[in-house]
Amino acid sequence: MRPLASRMSVMSGEGALSVYARAKELEREGRSIIHLELGEPDFHPAAPASAALKRAVDEGKDRYCPVAGVPALRQAIADYLRATRNLNVSADSVVIAPGCKIALFMALMALTDLGDEVLYPDPGFPGYSSITLGFSGVPVPFALSERNRFQPDPDEIAGKITPRTKILITNSPGNPTGTVYTDEVQRRIAEIAVKHDLIVLSDEIYARILYGGEYLSMLSYPGMEERTLIIDGFSKSFAMTGWRLGYIVAPLHIVPALQMLVVNSYTCVAEFTQYGAIEGLKDSTGATARMVAEFAKRREHFVQDLNRVPGFRCQAPRGAFYAWVNISDTGLNAEELCRIMLEEAGVAAIPGAAFGVNGTQFVRFSFASSATTLQEAIERIQRVSIAWQRSAVMR
Repeated sequence: MRPLASRMSVMSGEGALSVYARAKELEREGRSIIHLELGEPDFHPAAPASAALKRAVDEGKDRYCPVAGVPALRQAIADYLRATRNLNVSADSVVIAPGCKIALFMALMALTDLGDEVLYPDPGFPGYSSITLGFSGVPVPFALSERNRFQPDPDEIAGKITPRTKILITNSPGNPTGTVYTDEVQRRIAEIAVKHDLIVLSDEIYARILYGGEYLSMLSYPGMEERTLIIDGFSKSFAMTGWRLGYIVAPLHIVPALQMLVVNSYTCVAEFTQYGAIEGLKDSTGATARMVAEFAKRREHFVQDLNRVPGFRCQAPRGAFYAWVNISDTGLNAEELCRIMLEEAGVAAIPGAAFGVNGTQFVRFSFASSATTLQEAIERIQRVSIAWQRSAVMR
């Protein structure tokens, strides 16, 4: 039998989904599982967005549509970015995709050649390195360290640039750390990108989920308009995870390449979901603000509770909905601790190594679940913490 393409041997899966699969197995066996592994809001899309989708289906908007997306949605996204991020982008620079992963996939496919180096944050979303490797690029991590409050170090980034460096990925607010890059850090990153003629992929999927301050996009800095691609979508800020709807905002000279990839892959995104998304962007009922306010309450209580668990240490995230917990004082590695929590307590969380080598002493919890569910998770974790307390005594 002929072998698979060599790229399949270098790509990796996603830790959250593998933990989710095991958690579902336990549920099928009758176990009670609290799912804190997936980054999925426990909200549903605002009623006007769902109604607009249903109306679009009833009106027959279920046909092929323009490759780059319905013009009205592309314009709505441009207007939305102007209103929420003070960005002046053209609707012509927007390409609609069936989710942010595909948007990231297309951007890297359009830009990465054999041996091109791609700088990315570690810990960070696993797809950054996996997709880069799949396109024969070279992923080069830069550290997000606890001692630096998980901010990128521009000096480290600059020191890792070589003649083969082509792309720099940023993610603010970040998964898994919840870090919101400071203005100073982003300004310096922008200066580095301009100096070395780098393309920046700015992953802004959590841009609306902030706990204070205004969002600053990488696209807003001097010299970045012609070299920045924004990756964003509707899953997190609008609770539309199952709609599979994302987009890329790209310099106009890159848009034709992205459209070519659409033509050769998914042809177009479902028309009716795009019409629902137009209504979602209006957010006429204030659904996003209410959701973020609820996340803020959960964040405050959940982080406090996590810090009361023996051996846990957690800085409050400034964005997104993840608690990034240092578990080094438990005396266990993250994989074993997560196994105990899942198998003995019925709480699913992600070992930090799934997000890169700099995450090996951490565990990621999602607090996108209800306050009641989070409280129950803490109580279960406290009960099984005797396992690592005993380990600490033996040491």
